[in-house]
Amino acid sequence: MADQTHVLFVEDDDVIREATQLALERDGFAVTAMPDGLSGLEAFRADRPDIALLDVMVPGLDGVSLCRRIRDESTVPVIMLSARADSIDVVLGLEAGADDYVTKPFDGAVLVARIRAVLRRFGHAGGSVQDGSASEAGGGTLTFGDLEVDTDGMEVRRAGRPVALTPTEMRLLLEFSSAPGTVLSRDKLLERVWDYGWGGDTRVVDVHVQRLRQKIGQDRIETVRGFGYKLKA
Repeated sequence: MADQTHVLFVEDDDVIREATQLALERDGFAVTAMPDGLSGLEAFRADRPDIALLDVMVPGLDGVSLCRRIRDESTVPVIMLSARADSIDVVLGLEAGADDYVTKPFDGAVLVARIRAVLRRFGHAGGSVQDGSASEAGGGTLTFGDLEVDTDGMEVRRAGRPVALTPTEMRLLLEFSSAPGTVLSRDKLLERVWDYGWGGDTRVVDVHVQRLRQKIGQDRIETVRGFGYKLKA
């Protein structure tokens, strides 16, 4: 039991909550299922799960607000569940700090695959950085103007001050810093950072790039219209 991955699942629909909990448990996850945002926040603080699945529309404290509260306290991975793929709620959830989202109704196997993909990213936040791809400040530290990326310690500093990144943001920055000046397409970033070999919603990339810009400098990552993004060397 101790080595099971602990999932916090917040969903107000009884049928979906119970069916999804059973499906996840059959796949070996330990699940704490809650019907509303406030009880979900209490469960998060009490148990500190390995990953949180949050439905956007839950009573008491909606999923987006719950995600913000969780992100204020932890970098635990968060996947939002939304009933509509084109909903603004998807973007709001990502802006609140979610790492990914799944559209309802979802196939249990797809949900499990997305959970495992997110957990792989968080369990292996490091990545290979090409030698000579940026000026070295010593050891595994790469420098880009006032930005320093310590690829060994997984730490980032801007103008000498530490920058707090989520593991997904860190992996995104590592991809950019491994090839500064090289344009990386949204599809390539989805494949490398989000582990989407089958493709995915590029809004995930766009929102995370914007969040990363807010932390490391708006002009540090350049948009190459029609192609993708690149880190300014």
